[in-house]
Amino acid sequence: MIKVLLADDHQILIDGMKAVLKEDSNIHVVGEANDGLEVLNFLKQTEVDVIVLDIRMPNLDGVEAAREIVKLYPHTKMLVLSSHKEKELIRELMGIGAKGYILKNKSSEELVMAVNNVYQGRTHYGLEVMDTVTSTGEEQTEAVELTPREKDVLILIAEGLTTRQIAERLFIAEPTVNTHRRNLLQKLDVPNSHYLVRYAIRHGMIEA
Repeated sequence: MIKVLLADDHQILIDGMKAVLKEDSNIHVVGEANDGLEVLNFLKQTEVDVIVLDIRMPNLDGVEAAREIVKLYPHTKMLVLSSHKEKELIRELMGIGAKGYILKNKSSEELVMAVNNVYQGRTHYGLEVMDTVTSTGEEQTEAVELTPREKDVLILIAEGLTTRQIAERLFIAEPTVNTHRRNLLQKLDVPNSHYLVRYAIRHGMIEA
């Protein structure tokens, strides 16, 4: 049973989420909060698997609450549900440790799917969120230059190969593959390999 805490300053949204999540017999909403302080107070008393967290809340907003949750309750997973899709804000929440981020205009089915994915240790970012995070200006795209070896590694990452498999295919050491991967993430300014592949396809670096 997935124990879920809902945090939003609009009670009507919490009521709607409760009704949606109730349809999944594997999900149990154990509590609700209307601001970040209520979230932290609730966590002192009750064990929670997944927090569905709004960003803009009174007293203590979702960003600051997320920082405290990661510090005090590292095993509790966070799924951000927000109407905000600013790139910097999304990146900040991802950097703090949010495992999912979906927009409030999405379907009830996606909310249920996101809660399950995050609970199972997978990340879940909505399509619009992914597009926002991976989007860059044309000038920056043109300025990115990859070495031939970085391009080789990028193609094999897109094929779904592991670090060991890439090392064996290219006859290089695994630490070298990890170095190329880090360089790719830094050059293309994306947070992980999933976004790396999406960026590369979007900008014609590799074929879908």
